[in-house]
Amino acid sequence: MPSVLTNSPQEAAWWLRAGHLVIFPTETVYGLGCDAMAESAVAKVFEAKGRPADNPLIVHLADRQQIALVARRVPSVAHQLMEAFFPGPLTIILPKADNIPDAVTGHLDTVAVRIPSLPVAQEFLRNAKGPVAAPSANLSSRPSTTTWQAAYEELEPHVGCVLCHDPATTGLESTVVDCTGPIPRLLRPGAVSLEDLYAVAPTLSAIGGHPHRSPGMRYRHYAPSAAVCIVRHPNECDSAPETAYIGITPPESGASPFDAIQICRSLEEYAHRLFAFFRRCEKRGIKRICCEEVSEEGLGRAIMDRLRRAATA
Repeated sequence: MPSVLTNSPQEAAWWLRAGHLVIFPTETVYGLGCDAMAESAVAKVFEAKGRPADNPLIVHLADRQQIALVARRVPSVAHQLMEAFFPGPLTIILPKADNIPDAVTGHLDTVAVRIPSLPVAQEFLRNAKGPVAAPSANLSSRPSTTTWQAAYEELEPHVGCVLCHDPATTGLESTVVDCTGPIPRLLRPGAVSLEDLYAVAPTLSAIGGHPHRSPGMRYRHYAPSAAVCIVRHPNECDSAPETAYIGITPPESGASPFDAIQICRSLEEYAHRLFAFFRRCEKRGIKRICCEEVSEEGLGRAIMDRLRRAATA
């Protein structure tokens, strides 16, 4: 049966409660959601994405009261981070509760939780009436989807319903912080920057930790079919055919050697357009995408993390 396309968070939540997978928007990227407490539904997520079983899912919640359903305890530093950044593009790793299926957590003793800030996502989650496990809505290792159309195109045979909404505003997945140890640790950079986190949790470490607890950290991720290369300036790219470029610095004046080009006015726009540009290049048959290196400060740290993972063969 073809997927149902809807603008109604209530209708999308009905499909999720009935055991189906639902594509839904957040402020970061589009998610592929299921009832986090239903093992059969969780299994459908891994099957649909071709996702390794040891790669944990993020549990999306409607509010902080639901945290008790999935986490055994909430350390004080996690409370501080939640006060500052929930709802928003931050995921926090906590000790898991016994009742959440092991498949959701990659058979770990920890669980990843977040509360999206997008109003339509919040309404969807409220109507789901329970925790929603949701990785990004794309095949495993592929670029995350930032539009419902891209998610639908990639996953339609597996999905009961698509909650159609505007393109994701951030364009990169959430920041992930592990709060299960004595020192909070940044596992995945995102829109909540390291500098933002330090302001709330000065003891936070960006080194070490357990990356297997975070989605997107152990396997090749975010990669289009085209080869991704990181350059310091567009002039470093040769004039080979079927080459594209994305970055903040425009090529020097004159005829562009690129078959596709995306010039961004800021780091925010770079992050917002990156995955969509990857997918646009694929449709045009681009063989190589040159991506401008940026300073690893603020959002630049997250951009460089995604570029490096996409460029890893």
